[in-house]
Amino acid sequence: MKQFIEQLEHENKLPPETYKALLEGYTSELAEFVFSRAQATREKYYGRTIYLRGLIEFTNHCQNDCYYCGIRKSNRDLTRYRLTPETILACCHKGYQLGFRTFVLQGGEDGYFQDEKLIPLIEAIKTAYPDCALTLSIGEKSYSSYLAYYKAGADRYLLRHETANTLHYSKLHPKSLTLSKRLQCLNDLKDIGYQVGMGFMVGSPYQSIDCLVEDLLLIERFKPEMVGIGPFIPHHATPFAKEVAGSIELTFYLIGLIRLMHPRVLLPATTALGTLDPNGREKGILAGANVLMPNLSPVDVRKNYLLYDNKICTGEEAAECQQCLKNRMENIGYQIVVSRGDYTTSPSVS
Repeated sequence: MKQFIEQLEHENKLPPETYKALLEGYTSELAEFVFSRAQATREKYYGRTIYLRGLIEFTNHCQNDCYYCGIRKSNRDLTRYRLTPETILACCHKGYQLGFRTFVLQGGEDGYFQDEKLIPLIEAIKTAYPDCALTLSIGEKSYSSYLAYYKAGADRYLLRHETANTLHYSKLHPKSLTLSKRLQCLNDLKDIGYQVGMGFMVGSPYQSIDCLVEDLLLIERFKPEMVGIGPFIPHHATPFAKEVAGSIELTFYLIGLIRLMHPRVLLPATTALGTLDPNGREKGILAGANVLMPNLSPVDVRKNYLLYDNKICTGEEAAECQQCLKNRMENIGYQIVVSRGDYTTSPSVS
């Protein structure tokens, strides 16, 4: 198996049957080999630096009813909220003072936030913080809307594809949502010029090894600037409430494989990793990740933006969370830096 890892490291691609063999042949020893090669690859391009993204969860209203998501439309027990532009800008101000140079506006697909509200908000953030990157994560929109956000100043867009298998996609979403539409949105974003992020859940219901192979092949073809993956974690108010959480060990392994496949990718160690394992984010970094996304949202609304159960950091102030992460990264030999943390096209000079 190690020869396949070395092949991936040098060629950045593999045939489908080889990806399948690597997934079916997982062992902890093989994973450690993947992690060692992934660390070396990441450090070639990014050194031992870790980038921060300040996450602002600005609305938990959503018109969709995805079967895995805690803020789905059918969750009637959830206290819904929308942050005002003034509150969002206050979150950015706090984040900037703490050293954040990327802000991520994330929310459900909320019909209230039409273009006439989003475009002035994007312009206000970019005017106030011209040296910062702005990432949007607000779901499926029209090409014209994506273009308008980009012209207003948005730099990046996160839109997880969730699964690259059409049948699997249909088992995770209502009929109103299709994989073809999701992929069209990703292609639109890339065509416009965004730095684009995609990703998937590991261990979601009905997922097979073949599904994961399709995910890897899609990432290999699309070459996004960002990839976000995390283990599936059930939420009590969804149809998948009694399903088993995804494997965190397999998630780490996939992070390493994605790093070798796409050496320059911006790859977060997600909150879901820290939810399933107290040292999950550190292990994610050691598997090949190089991004962390602390929460800048007001503390009083965080408990209402739970995509899955037992999410961590729902009660910490941003400053406390950042200092904690800084210490934890230093303990494993990495350094959080004040930087936009853009996708790089050349090896690190550090």
